Amino acid sequence: MEDRYLTISGKIGKGTYSEKRSKFLAFSHHVETIDEIKDIIASYRKEYYDARHVCYAYMLGYERTDFRANDDGEPSSTAGRPILGQINSNNLTNILIVVVRYYGGVNLGTSGLIVAYREAARLAIADSDIEERIVEEIITHNFSYLEMNDVMKVIKEMNPRIVSQNFDNTCEIVLAIRTSLAPVLKSKLGID
Repeated sequence: MEDRYLTISGKIGKGTYSEKRSKFLAFSHHVETIDEIKDIIASYRKEYYDARHVCYAYMLGYERTDFRANDDGEPSSTAGRPILGQINSNNLTNILIVVVRYYGGVNLGTSGLIVAYREAARLAIADSDIEERIVEEIITHNFSYLEMNDVMKVIKEMNPRIVSQNFDNTCEIVLAIRTSLAPVLKSKLGID
């Protein structure tokens, strides 16, 4: 299983594309949840209330299985799909791209719309900071204080990220490690 994925940083990427007096404003956001996506789209609809269309596409999850494309009144598959196509061609996830269109009075036709939305999305991605992230598994380990040296030796050797720790008569440590290394860490700590 692949335990790495590409996403964008928290910086909002921006792109502007014009075609036959229509203006396309594109924005890329790093997102983690559907609720977050709904809030961002609602804020663009409010801010750009005078725009003809607010189209978008998103991809969620490191497995890239949760996605949606929305044409917001444009002819079917001429807005959301080209935006999603740019997300897919860059192999990104946990991303939302919103493209706001101000109609310029001249119809672009389906091929013109596809090109415009695709190019606006491409510009927003180009303005974003793409970063590779690692899928981590969280492991909680409870042990006696007498086992402290053995546990710390494994932690030093495997270098997981320590999420939290509590050392008392009974100790608990919560560790995060890339998914592919989790079985090895569990084995060395004696976790079934």
